[in-house]
Amino acid sequence: MKKLTLALSMVAMAISLAACQREVTPAVVAVPVAVPGPAGATGATGNTGSTGTAGSTGATGDTGSKGTTGSTGAMGNTGDTGATGSTGNTGDTGATGQRGKTGDTLVIVPAPTTR
Repeated sequence: MKKLTLALSMVAMAISLAACQREVTPAVVAVPVAVPGPAGATGATGNTGSTGTAGSTGATGDTGSKGTTGSTGAMGNTGDTGATGSTGNTGDTGATGQRGKTGDTLVIVPAPTTR
């Protein structure tokens, strides 16, 4: 209960103080305005900028495609048949053989018969 009483008394005090306040007229303050003066001397020339770094080397290009292999040549024609050879010479006649020897005459004698 003490808390409620304390809160109500604070609200009542705030209302009474608000009723007693007077309005205050704001004071006028003069603000100085800047007046531009004469132009100053031209500034010194600035330094030259540094040179940029060299660009990177480009990538190596792709290897070209391999050409197709040539086709095999056609087979050559068969050579002509050779000419028939000439007939050979007839051989020499052989030498006549030697005459045979006369043979021995055989006489066959019959075996004696026994009777």
